[in-house]
Amino acid sequence: MRSLKIMSMISGLVLAAGALITAQPAAAEGADTPAPPAEFTSDWHDPVTAAPPVTTPGTRSCEVTLAAAQFRDFTPYQGVYTPPKECGTRWNKVVLRLEGSVKGRQYDRLGHLTVGGVEILRTSTPQPSPDGITWSVEKDVTRYRDTLSRPQPVEMLIGNVVNETYTGVLDVRVTLTFHTAEGRVKPAEGTPDRVIPLTGSTLTTPRNTERVLAEVYATGSGGGCEEYWYLSVPDPAPYSCRAAEGPHREVQVSVDGRLAGIAAPFPTVWTGGWSNPFLWYVTPGPRAFDVRPVVYDLTPFAALLNDGRPHAVQVTVAGVPAGLAGWSTPTNVLLWQDEGSRVVTGALDRHEESAPRNSSVYTPVSGSTPQHVDTEAGHRLTVAGHLDTSHGRVDTTVSRTVGHTSVHRWGDDENPDALTARWTDDETVTTGRTVTRVHRAYTMDGETTVGAGDRLRTVLTLGDRADTVVVRDGRRLSWSVLDDTYSGDATYTTGVPRDQRHAVGTTTERYRLYGSDGCYDRTLTTVQGTLTRDLSRC
Repeated sequence: MRSLKIMSMISGLVLAAGALITAQPAAAEGADTPAPPAEFTSDWHDPVTAAPPVTTPGTRSCEVTLAAAQFRDFTPYQGVYTPPKECGTRWNKVVLRLEGSVKGRQYDRLGHLTVGGVEILRTSTPQPSPDGITWSVEKDVTRYRDTLSRPQPVEMLIGNVVNETYTGVLDVRVTLTFHTAEGRVKPAEGTPDRVIPLTGSTLTTPRNTERVLAEVYATGSGGGCEEYWYLSVPDPAPYSCRAAEGPHREVQVSVDGRLAGIAAPFPTVWTGGWSNPFLWYVTPGPRAFDVRPVVYDLTPFAALLNDGRPHAVQVTVAGVPAGLAGWSTPTNVLLWQDEGSRVVTGALDRHEESAPRNSSVYTPVSGSTPQHVDTEAGHRLTVAGHLDTSHGRVDTTVSRTVGHTSVHRWGDDENPDALTARWTDDETVTTGRTVTRVHRAYTMDGETTVGAGDRLRTVLTLGDRADTVVVRDGRRLSWSVLDDTYSGDATYTTGVPRDQRHAVGTTTERYRLYGSDGCYDRTLTTVQGTLTRDLSRC
């Protein structure tokens, strides 16, 4: 992060059109672990994350290969998917697994996978060692049951560049494993009846729709300034990347021109981010390979959508400078239908929006205080509607509030360069007598400096947190707390060949998830690319 110019050169994430990363089993706490080398060598541990594996029921299963390709350029893989006859259509769980390998030299790349036009995976890649790495990604894709229940075209692309300098070919295989519902194991509950990709600017829903969710795989990338949107500054400030309104971004969904949903984008740091790939070789930052979609409950608008006509549904990212590219927002619409009605009627009853608040103030250097930009932003939206279904009137109210505070500090030639930031996204959905509350908080606190001998050091902490509670008639039905925290400290010599960087680095990730469904708590620590600690506490 010496400057965004250096960041772009080192990270180089290329946009091609969620998940769990796994690797070979790590050493258990207390077992003999290899002593780390004095500095990074030409090889290191395969990428691994502390996140939990996808749970499966242990019933009979069937595997289908969805895609297999070597990505050297921007030519997509295209194939055909056919559901496995051996496992029928009574599925309890469907798990996607990506297995990849790469060696040599290569930037991090962003990829997508669609089935029948529905995006079911968005992922980025690790940067390889000269000797080569393998990695895998798992994701629960049961919610796409409707799409996966019939033959579909498949497209996958991880845009890549291979030449004399960047030699890494991305060799990837993706499978789907269908776990059947047998005996006491029931078919998956709550999956949507229809999944429609938003391929244009209009949407036509079945007229008996009684629940509507939209999921948006929003990513700022492409190697330009929007890859580091959280560091952009207002126009008067002397910094590499400028945006008239500063760094605040908000992913918005509108229906027929009326704001229908707001959300804070997750501040993903890719595996070359903050000018320091040595932070990410083994342990990626939160969501770097789990590009989870932003989800919006649009049920208050269901009555309007149910008239059988096409309606304008648009996704935009507020705060992006006019005419500037860099964001991708592929969207799926998930629909639940009322089997007892041919047409579900109702109305949008309430629409209240606060005035968006966004203050991003630049302060020049003063004495020992570096130049800095202070940002405070927020927005609130409440929508409510009702539907007259075959099982009675159902009222739905969705309230969402987003907030952003950050302080960006930098010196001459953007050295040092530091950011302390926090984003919040609070949502309450009331459906009949059931209330679901989610409080999300994303944090980033780090600094990059370049010192004597062109030694670049990055110290960084990232946080991904969410508290969720479901209440009915005042009684708590379920609750969960997620806390995924990453911290890293890495140093290397810039401007020299790879074997002369003399890089050192330590990273730690602790992933905690606990609540009414149990407890999961795992910590991973790496030193110079060697996994030195793997501790489970639950």
